Amino acid sequence: MMLPLALAEKLQLLARGEQLPASRLKHAITAELITEGIISELRAGLTKVTLFIPDIEAFNNFVYNRWAISNLNDYIQILKNADATRAELVQAGSNSKVADRRTFKGFLVNSYMPIEAALNGDHITICPSPGTFQFIYDYERFIPDADVIVIGVENAENFAFAEKQQYLFPGMKTLFVSRYPQEQSKDLIRWLQSIPNPYLHMGDYDFAGINIYLQEYKKHLGAKASFFIPDNMEQLLEQYGNKSLYDQQQLTNTEIVEEKLQQLIALIHKYKKGLEQEILLIPD
Repeated sequence: MMLPLALAEKLQLLARGEQLPASRLKHAITAELITEGIISELRAGLTKVTLFIPDIEAFNNFVYNRWAISNLNDYIQILKNADATRAELVQAGSNSKVADRRTFKGFLVNSYMPIEAALNGDHITICPSPGTFQFIYDYERFIPDADVIVIGVENAENFAFAEKQQYLFPGMKTLFVSRYPQEQSKDLIRWLQSIPNPYLHMGDYDFAGINIYLQEYKKHLGAKASFFIPDNMEQLLEQYGNKSLYDQQQLTNTEIVEEKLQQLIALIHKYKKGLEQEILLIPD
């Protein structure tokens, strides 16, 4: 039995840290996931039940072992393709070339200032013209200068308009890297692990954004990684925060070692709001 598209899309939302009402996931597969402990229930009162995923790694392992789906996003995109052949649909739900398909290795970089680096032992300068990015293909031999801070950007708009955020990093040499396309994310992690430069994560200021940071970056990079929080975070959260981002999400990892991240979580609970990082494109 293949994983239905509608259910796959809802599971993808859960995997991103959101909570969904149990009424939206009525399916035998959902019951199986709850029985296996892959999905957990959060009850409020006698009738309200919301679902969330407490351990994303366990979820990914279950999806792979149950349906041989190694990338849920790729699986969904294939099923959405109206021109997909029957063979492609079968491959999408099996241990096939489609499940492991990649375009090419590497990741995007951007910068609002010239960033010096070495590539294959040769000196290069990263400084894309406005409206363009650079793609690093041979990332295994790409080494930024030691004084460069790597900024990982979760949202596409913040990555595209890096120059609008330079007020946040006065006097710092910053190289922006993109989380997308997601099939390249393992290359990005391998590269970050291989270089000595510190990593600063810019994500949404909500539980989904924190989950992405902890699950995809912090657990692989350790003390090298930290979550970027602007000095006026409380003011931004109070003024521009969105209550639905708080109500629909669940923090899946409560073992937080970064003091500033603990403070951010406390603020999110205090105001019962989340905040999307695009707000940083507008200087206070």
